[in-house]
Amino acid sequence: MLTPVVHALGDDSACIAYVLLLQFLDRNGQPQSVRTEETRVWHKKDSRWLCVHFHRSGMPVATAIKASFQPTSM
Repeated sequence: MLTPVVHALGDDSACIAYVLLLQFLDRNGQPQSVRTEETRVWHKKDSRWLCVHFHRSGMPVATAIKASFQPTSM
């Protein structure tokens, strides 16, 4: 998680925005990086924090990883 920013929205709500950076080796052993921006809104209910909203911008992480392992045609 890079550059997390937390906004308190009262005593029982908060919003966190951050950049998610995932790094891995593809099927050829080449390093790959996937970067997405995420936002989560949390609400405290009965002394427990629950994520009530989630948003991701950019290529979905699973799609990027799957694409990096697809066979290449010659």
